[in-house]
Amino acid sequence: MTAQNLADSDSLTAGMPGRYATALFELALERGEDELERISADLDRLRLLLDESTDLARLVRSPVFRSDEQARAMAAVAAKADFSRLTRNFIQLVIRNRRLFAIRDMIRAFRALRARHRGELTAEVRSATRLTDEQRQALAEKLRSGLGRAVQIEESVDPSLLGGLVVRVGSRMIDSSIRTKLNNLKIAMKEVG
Repeated sequence: MTAQNLADSDSLTAGMPGRYATALFELALERGEDELERISADLDRLRLLLDESTDLARLVRSPVFRSDEQARAMAAVAAKADFSRLTRNFIQLVIRNRRLFAIRDMIRAFRALRARHRGELTAEVRSATRLTDEQRQALAEKLRSGLGRAVQIEESVDPSLLGGLVVRVGSRMIDSSIRTKLNNLKIAMKEVG
């Protein structure tokens, strides 16, 4: 393992979200690859639900909700989404420990652990709007050919970018957002004038 890979793997498990993600990952892995894939799919669905529902995102982030309220609401979400027993137990544990506010970071860390387990890299991609399946596949292929390894895309939407992408793989970052291009143009115009 190279020094960079070691640093990246340490950053995955550093902090509270990484510890929770590591515990879930190890439990799922002990139960086999099928269970690991099931948990991964559950967490991907949960991340999508959090992205699509402002009410659910508020429930998760706001300290105003009591843990029993969060537990009931998340149990209903988990039942409706047909999450596995391990995923449901994990969510309830997170709620009991008053750590639901960090569930997105836990999911991100879990996905990174899964990618490392598969020998993939994780690329954090921010775009002004949600990428289409075709754009996501083209980007993954471009990154794979440039980096020489399969890449798992961790996508988020940031409307302030206006357009374009910001891609981060490990310590490398590529910023082709319109916002950055406009800022660079503004700086260049100030230097000329």
